[in-house]
Amino acid sequence: MRTFPDAKAVARTLRPDEPVILNRPHAARRAAEFFVGKFPGKVLYAVKANPAPDLIEVLWDAGVTHYDVASIAEVRLVRAALPDAVLCFMHPIKTPSAIREAYHQHGVKTFSLDTIEELEKIVEACRDPETGEPAHDLRLCVRLRVSSEYSELSLASKFGCDLTDAPALLQQVRQHCDWLGVCFHVGSQAMTPFAFVQALDRTRAAIAEASVVIDMIDVGGGFPSIYPGMEPPPLEDYFAIIHHHFYALPIAYNAELWCEPGRALCAEYSSMIVKVEKRRGNELFINDGAYGALYDAAHVAWRFPVAALEDDLRDAAEDFAFYGPTCDDADYMAGPFSLPGDIQAGDYIEIGMLGAYGAAMKTGFNGFGNAEKVVVTDEPMMSCFTGERDRPASDNVVNLR
Repeated sequence: MRTFPDAKAVARTLRPDEPVILNRPHAARRAAEFFVGKFPGKVLYAVKANPAPDLIEVLWDAGVTHYDVASIAEVRLVRAALPDAVLCFMHPIKTPSAIREAYHQHGVKTFSLDTIEELEKIVEACRDPETGEPAHDLRLCVRLRVSSEYSELSLASKFGCDLTDAPALLQQVRQHCDWLGVCFHVGSQAMTPFAFVQALDRTRAAIAEASVVIDMIDVGGGFPSIYPGMEPPPLEDYFAIIHHHFYALPIAYNAELWCEPGRALCAEYSSMIVKVEKRRGNELFINDGAYGALYDAAHVAWRFPVAALEDDLRDAAEDFAFYGPTCDDADYMAGPFSLPGDIQAGDYIEIGMLGAYGAAMKTGFNGFGNAEKVVVTDEPMMSCFTGERDRPASDNVVNLR
């Protein structure tokens, strides 16, 4: 993979007709070191956010040893890249064959679930194939349904058992595992630390009624990155609140605390260069879009940072919308994206913060989707980890109640 100093150097050198993905390994390494060093527990990388093997190895080298995998394909991918990594199959609905392969072939011991049916499936799939004996080393996590009201993208409706059902499920699961955890997910891009307070309060209620020994609490993901119009509090505030409320739970004295950041670890890893193919008023037709790395910009109106890469643009900034390259009217990104008013066909734009879900969502619809990948050594367009967003020492306090 070729290395360049920045996006302008890539555009000048390559003059590409296809999009170019710009990877910043140093940004992903810095994010991982931040989480590993400051989160008061174990950090799992949520592989679905960006399954690129190069990125996974960067995170491993930075100290991330546990990986949240959501499919048997992700299990195989991470095990091939990292033979010594701890893989945790955290999708609550899995096929028996996926569970069987993960446990017997890839050494996966940790599985999440939210129903009795899934528990029965896991127990049966992990039996010794010769003796029929049940597995004695399972590490099972019951997923609770919690609110996503403080997050930009909800994850509250699809998975998780209701609080009323959780105590009975915890009691059943405890009988089949060596190690019992409780997990939840507050939604993607939680914009306040108090999202975790509400979830941990539900966790406390479920554990107290179940009266079982809990060995692990997994607060999931939801840790935010920074985007235009979305500037969250410092991540240290999230860590402090989680740590405080974790110790108030009725759990084993040696219970572990886990988290599963995806976006927060990889958003700053990638950006992308696109080419303007046509201008129509304040609409720019570009060569990537809703069926490529800009899925979120189209389907959930996510605003990404943008910058024009031409040196001869002089007009004041104006707001633009984007159309992608396919024939589909849905290939539209309303933005607004602020760019020089004299931008025109043939110019290049860098779109930032695409490391999370962006590069991973590209498809080949309509024959588009090719993108060369290069490494750049400059800083991401926005960052939570450069130290510029730390609170002053006098203000470095968060209300823990």
